[in-house]
Amino acid sequence: MISATAGALLAVSLSSTPLMQRKFSSADAAVFNKSGISSQNNLKMPGLTRPVNILLLGTKVLTTDVSEVPAHLKNVKYQALVNSFEGLTDTMLLIRFNPENKKVSVLSIPRDTRTAIPGHSTSKINEANALGGPPLAARAASELLGGVGVDRYISMNVQGVEALVNALGGVTVNVPKDMKYQDDSQHLYINLKAGRQHLNGTKTLQLLRFRQDALGDIGRIQRQQMVMRAIMEQALNPATITRLPSILSVIQSHIDTNLSVEEIVALVGYAAQTNRSNTQMLMVPGEFSHPGEFDASYWLPSQKRIQALIARHFDFGDLGAEDTSSQSVRITLQDSTKQPDRVQTVLRALQKSGYSNSSLGQPWSESLSVTRIVAQQGNTKSADAVREALGFGEIRIETTGDLDSDVTIQLGKDSLQKRIKPQK
Repeated sequence: MISATAGALLAVSLSSTPLMQRKFSSADAAVFNKSGISSQNNLKMPGLTRPVNILLLGTKVLTTDVSEVPAHLKNVKYQALVNSFEGLTDTMLLIRFNPENKKVSVLSIPRDTRTAIPGHSTSKINEANALGGPPLAARAASELLGGVGVDRYISMNVQGVEALVNALGGVTVNVPKDMKYQDDSQHLYINLKAGRQHLNGTKTLQLLRFRQDALGDIGRIQRQQMVMRAIMEQALNPATITRLPSILSVIQSHIDTNLSVEEIVALVGYAAQTNRSNTQMLMVPGEFSHPGEFDASYWLPSQKRIQALIARHFDFGDLGAEDTSSQSVRITLQDSTKQPDRVQTVLRALQKSGYSNSSLGQPWSESLSVTRIVAQQGNTKSADAVREALGFGEIRIETTGDLDSDVTIQLGKDSLQKRIKPQK
């Protein structure tokens, strides 16, 4: 009752107040679907009326990126962060809120994705915002993904992420490994120890900005997904919704969006009611370019796999024929139990069940109570079949597993209590 009343009062008082900090031409504004996405009845909290796709853009703008440096930063001797939404995007997400199937799908688009930017040359997709703001970024994302529509956008800079995490009281997450990095030119100092811990806004930014490992930006996307899931599990509850006005006031200067406050309340309310198992974390499928193949390093998208992913999770286009036979499924087993004999038992059982393309991967850094069966490419049918073969574990649709797998099994302690019988 408190949550519904707070949401209603907020929508009634502020629904007409736009949060847009940039103005677009009529042609640019027309890139986004203008039809309504929410409704409000009397004292009930606003609710979604249809599926909606939101493009989330994350920016990090330095003093060297802008022509007019704010007065308070003109005399600094390093590249300081500027409260701006211009420039290259470090993060690009397309998020689908679908009240018809009660799911939330979060698609990460790597910043180095090689694609054609409308009206410009083929380049990294993170340049679209610098060249034409959210409208061009939306067009570039839509064309990359086969024409899927974009209803609204949210731009948030890194200062806003820090303020949001602090406003939520921090976030508890597993830091997968020790992370240390120093860049004096930006006053960027990252110093995190491995392990599960509660991070404030500053420490969360360190985790999200770290790129100094073998996977570069793809590894950062995996950590972003971990943080997003942790925030949803900890913060999306009725108590948080009642605090939405104060949270918005803290981060409002770091946000630019064409969502109304009523629509934000509807989206947050819907996400709070969504079962966490129905939150799907995806990534544009592809592969790294080879050194010397292009003038820069790229993430090369796979159009065939993109088509299947968008059809399956964004209800757009044709799924086409899929090979989900056990022989075709690539499985990587990551151990968190430190019981090598058990790991070998599980691996042999999978291979005897027909999953001949199964192999051991790097151990999972966090000790897990429940085995995670990760649908790395978003294919739930394959993950369901693997779960049936094992007889234990929970299915997660996310990309935190091995990049070259279709399904990654992150083996937990529950596997030690199960007797595994290979299926014929």
